[in-house]
Amino acid sequence: MQIRVARRLQELGGYAFAEVDRAVEQLRAQGIEPIDLGVGDPSDPTPEPIRRACQQAVERHAASGYPSYAGSPAFRAAVAEWTRRRFGIELDPQTEITSSLGSKEAIFHVAEALVEPGEIVLCPSPGYPPYARGARFAEAQPWFYPLRPENGFLPELEAIPPEVAARARLLWINYPNSPTGRVASLAELERIAAWARARGIVLCSDEPYSEIYFTEEPPPSALQCGKEGVLVFQSLSKRSHMTGYRVGWVAGDARLVAALRRLKTNIDSGTPWFIQDAAIAALGDEEHVARARASYRARRDALLEGLAAAGLEPCPPEGTFYVWQRLPAGLSSVEFARRLLAPQIAVVCTPGAWLGEPLADGTHPGEGYVRFALVAPLERIQEAARRLAALRLR
Repeated sequence: MQIRVARRLQELGGYAFAEVDRAVEQLRAQGIEPIDLGVGDPSDPTPEPIRRACQQAVERHAASGYPSYAGSPAFRAAVAEWTRRRFGIELDPQTEITSSLGSKEAIFHVAEALVEPGEIVLCPSPGYPPYARGARFAEAQPWFYPLRPENGFLPELEAIPPEVAARARLLWINYPNSPTGRVASLAELERIAAWARARGIVLCSDEPYSEIYFTEEPPPSALQCGKEGVLVFQSLSKRSHMTGYRVGWVAGDARLVAALRRLKTNIDSGTPWFIQDAAIAALGDEEHVARARASYRARRDALLEGLAAAGLEPCPPEGTFYVWQRLPAGLSSVEFARRLLAPQIAVVCTPGAWLGEPLADGTHPGEGYVRFALVAPLERIQEAARRLAALRLR
């Protein structure tokens, strides 16, 4: 029997983070334990009070059956309360919040709920691959806008051709931004939201790094620009080191949330009750989040010191746990990342060319950069900094 793989799957390139995993495994096969700063998966354990809440909830929900697609009333109430405390936004837990299996699931599927085949989804490049891949699986067309340093790593909305904007249905943004580390101001978010709203384009704001920042003021949310035509995608993976729990939510315009809920009932299931209870505990505690911010700041500063000693341009991030490092002219991101895989260095990073996709003119805004994820323990980051300092690129 001949097996045929669907065209939509055949046309996808390798998933960037799977490529990083393969590089790590190749080093380990040589007996070398690399310092893996490639994938944004926190190495810190989930805080003990959250784990304890999860353990207790397993017994409490021993015979609870299938979980709600939209999330338990208690979970949605906790999300609404956290959003009120953090951003000053009032959300109706009944109509303006729905749970998700982490944020990736909802990010990938939202185009299925809101976009017709042939319509356009505006995606950042560099950026998170599921923005565009979800669009393609929905038979829509991703159109990439660049994030460039000369524009403050913000969308160049005025450069989007009118004929493209007229066919666009969704606009993806991500601040604090992965991979650039840029934090957008409320005024900048308001400008983006007004542009999208004036054209009938749904603003999809991916905000999993909202609690990891190095600025004096906490980053704002797109919800502060008004809920009409806005969806915010959130997760506890980064905020509370809960990557393996797969718990998040989408909040915003009740009409859009209703569409996502309807889609979800046809695609998958809800987050398990006991994990939702762990999430409620996480949302009720800010101390572990403050400790994580301080830890990431120390790791950031240690790595930046090593990169500067190597002769690289200072590129301190304002938020996230990534360093988006600019490379010397003429050095490609893949070439530099491969150089770091030499046994005497063995530091894994992600080439910028693997994040996002080329623009219509064939250029790639991620080229000339690499991304370091500050997820290893501080002592391993310090060791990586010492190894990087030996490069002496200038």
